[in-house]
Amino acid sequence: MRPTTNYTARQRESEVATATQIAEGQDYQAGGVLSVSFAHATNDTYTSFLAPLLPALITKLAMSKTQAGLLAFLQSSPSLLQPVIGYLADRVSLRYFVILSPAVVATMMSLLGVAPRYAVVALLVILAGLSSASLHAVAPAIAGRLSGTRLGRGLGVWMVGGTLGYTLGPIIVVSAVNLLTLEGIPWLMVGGWIASAILFVRLRRVPAPPTTIGDRGLFRAGLGALRPLLVPLVGITVMRGLMVAALFIFLPTYLTERGASLWFAGLSVSIVAGPGMVGSLLGGSLSDRWGRRRVLFVFMLAPPLLLFVLLMVSGWAMVPVLVALGLTIVPTQVILMAVVQESCPDQRALANGLYLSLAFLTESGGAVILGALGDLFGLSLAFTTSAVVLLLSLPLVFLLPTGGSVLPNKAEPGESAEDEHPAEVMR
Repeated sequence: MRPTTNYTARQRESEVATATQIAEGQDYQAGGVLSVSFAHATNDTYTSFLAPLLPALITKLAMSKTQAGLLAFLQSSPSLLQPVIGYLADRVSLRYFVILSPAVVATMMSLLGVAPRYAVVALLVILAGLSSASLHAVAPAIAGRLSGTRLGRGLGVWMVGGTLGYTLGPIIVVSAVNLLTLEGIPWLMVGGWIASAILFVRLRRVPAPPTTIGDRGLFRAGLGALRPLLVPLVGITVMRGLMVAALFIFLPTYLTERGASLWFAGLSVSIVAGPGMVGSLLGGSLSDRWGRRRVLFVFMLAPPLLLFVLLMVSGWAMVPVLVALGLTIVPTQVILMAVVQESCPDQRALANGLYLSLAFLTESGGAVILGALGDLFGLSLAFTTSAVVLLLSLPLVFLLPTGGSVLPNKAEPGESAEDEHPAEVMR
């Protein structure tokens, strides 16, 4: 049976034709990619509220670090649905998930300041996570289709949106707490509503059409294309999860324990995320030119070494180390997303949903484990463990398929896009 949709047959045919023209032309659609990146930026601005608010919520609700880490897990738990959402997105247009997500996430995360008990906080982060999971399952595939042969660049721009959100979010929410108190931050949800209105105007006609593969074989084809990647992809993502949790969830808590103010502790996440914008573009573009594995290895080696340095310095000497960490920790996800989409070009949303589901769940699971280690042994030892585990994952890079994207020369007139850049280079 075909899924029921609100689209007429003519609208459906028009979207498929538009997407086909984009795919055949292999043009980089800058306006569409930037609009999707804006959706990512707004969404992640609000999802990033959790980490800088944790010190205040721990004090207000008398939470343990394990309970704090569990909130990050609950926020990412709806990511289990991303493969299902991605499967649907490869068959029907789900652009409104991208359009509405900023408004929903903004509402849920802004209400954290007035949540009276832990259970309410947990419910709010789950609802925010569900909306965010919908955006992350659909939007990268749209960005990938609009990027043509510049897949690394397009996904780098997508990731810039997220890192911009993680840069601005902590600054916004910590400033709001200082000015309005914790109970005054619900006013921040208005920004998400405005962003969704803008996205409606910008994205309502961006095509996200079904593929030409039969419904019954779509899921099987996607899993089959990803099978050669599963061992290194799962291994790298799982072993990276602890360090991501250290930098993006527990860093403010770690710094407050070392005597930092709530303002500086919250700002630390922005200091890490800000350079991640440059890292996203740099990592994606370099992997387009020099190959995925080679660039991935470098960006996986640097962060644990830098984390060891961070644990040995104090005060303002931490700032340049945090900047370097942000520059090197983010590109890994950009490159892995490019590998996944190149391996599964006809089911991008499904493949992307499977990967991001794995990434978010392992990172949030890492937050629970890191919180438990922090309760038992202290966050310094927990951070050290995360760095050692990431170093141990480096051999898995060599299990990824060889090759990867290498930027083609400009095609001569009459030369096909397939001739200048095979779509299945990663297979």
